[in-house]
Amino acid sequence: MADPREQAATQLRNIEQSSGTTLAEFTAAVSETGLDKHGQILKYLKAEHGLTHGNANLVAGLVRQELEGGPPPEQDLLAAQYSGNKAHLLPIHDRLCEIARSCGNDVEVVVQKTGVSFRRNKQFALVQAPSSKRVQLGLNLADTPGDTRISEAKGMCSHRVDLTALDEVDDAVRSWISAAYEGAG
Repeated sequence: MADPREQAATQLRNIEQSSGTTLAEFTAAVSETGLDKHGQILKYLKAEHGLTHGNANLVAGLVRQELEGGPPPEQDLLAAQYSGNKAHLLPIHDRLCEIARSCGNDVEVVVQKTGVSFRRNKQFALVQAPSSKRVQLGLNLADTPGDTRISEAKGMCSHRVDLTALDEVDDAVRSWISAAYEGAG
């Protein structure tokens, strides 16, 4: 299973090897410029260090983390997603995690800054709280289920459903998650 953290670590090793510059050296160089916004750092790395856009994007994110004291633990990332007026949505997230984990012992739950990814051999679902009113469940499904709550989507997931209350996480949602899990095997 492709782990995004392992992929980023490999990409960083390749960048350091090809550029001859370590992350610590990139961080020191950016620190000297006084730049602190991601886009500014990205442009600097491309212009001054000759990095491609993708490589500069990764390094810029890592440099910003280093300058801010390192990446936050996963619990902090999840707490930030459901803080303030989104706190009442956390039980929906927790139920979705419970369902995904019950699909099989090979489910990996990856907490990221803006969402939680469920993976098997590849991502099969993504949970986000884009507003204080709903949790969005993205699913990778082969077919669109015959339910008006679910719609086709573009991007990382083929389908999505908005959930506003815990009782909306019903047998249909459970079956969609299960189908997405099976499709990721």
